[in-house]
Amino acid sequence: MKVQSNLKGAAAAVRPYNFSAGPATLPFEVLEQAREELIDWNSGGTSVMEISHRSKEFIRVAAEAEADLRELAAIPNNYKVLFLQGGASGQFAFVPMNLAVMDSSVDYINTGHWSQKAIDEASRYSKVHIAGDAEGNYSRVPPQVELKFDPKASYVHYTPNETISGVEFSYVPETNTVPLVADMSSSILSRPIDVSKFGLIYAGAQKNIGPSGLVLVIVREDLIGHARPGTPAVYDYKAMADNDSMLNTPPTFSWYMAGLVFKWLRRQGGLAVMGERNRLKAEKLYTAIDRSSLYSNRVEKDARSWMNVTFDFNKPGLDQLFVEQAERAGLKYLAGHRVRGGIRASIYNALPLTGVLLLIDFMREFERKNG
Repeated sequence: MKVQSNLKGAAAAVRPYNFSAGPATLPFEVLEQAREELIDWNSGGTSVMEISHRSKEFIRVAAEAEADLRELAAIPNNYKVLFLQGGASGQFAFVPMNLAVMDSSVDYINTGHWSQKAIDEASRYSKVHIAGDAEGNYSRVPPQVELKFDPKASYVHYTPNETISGVEFSYVPETNTVPLVADMSSSILSRPIDVSKFGLIYAGAQKNIGPSGLVLVIVREDLIGHARPGTPAVYDYKAMADNDSMLNTPPTFSWYMAGLVFKWLRRQGGLAVMGERNRLKAEKLYTAIDRSSLYSNRVEKDARSWMNVTFDFNKPGLDQLFVEQAERAGLKYLAGHRVRGGIRASIYNALPLTGVLLLIDFMREFERKNG
């Protein structure tokens, strides 16, 4: 088994490379720290999971996590940062409930499975106008010139990175002052972003932030406080912001873990360094696919994801064999999503270049034997 060479101790002998799309691999040193602190956090004799979210100790954890995130992403002062529950799928409903003016339309760009899920949910609350559509097998991103926005829409929603098909926007859509909403679940913190271009960003934690159970929301202050009548308080961004995301008991352990990941990112050098690492990982893997006669990637080159690299075989019947042999080689969770099939390598921040290089070596050997 080929295993991670940057680990220490007994874990280094058995820990494989994890290409799961989510919940995804976490930085090993973060896991080690959490393990060491699990039953005696902060020398207090208890686990962080066992203390009150309103205690001074946890409030300090929450405040540090927000401060580190604000520094990492250069979040302007006129944006609120919320740590919520319900995952990104919950935000499919929260966004129209909070941002859509009653009886107004909302614009959505459809580039894949998760875009469509967001559209379906928003249709329960608002009139949805499709401002752009990749259609077909979702292998492209519509360019700016194809986007047709409603100037009276309450907001424009898009998914910068589609986890299942491996499609990613190479640009931020220009919406002519209409607030832009982005589901960044699988691209958040993967490189620097200009938060000021967005009205609202949301992201499930389980890819680049931490464990599942937490969703991050970054929202411009002028967009909150307008929730439609009947919106439950725990779904109301203003109510949650006014209570520092603690109107109800938050997912404290996931929040704590997110804070550890933010500190890890800062130690790595921040998002500019992560962006260069992620660009290099994706570049090497796509180059290996393009040079192969056995593998192919369906996505147009200017829309290829840095985070979720999908590929198929030019010879039928090899998917399961590839996944099984890869797992025996210490390369886990490479099966494509059940909706799409094929192979998917998710190479988030915590997946090191070494893992990508070992995957490329495995792919070459597999092609030699099965091509």
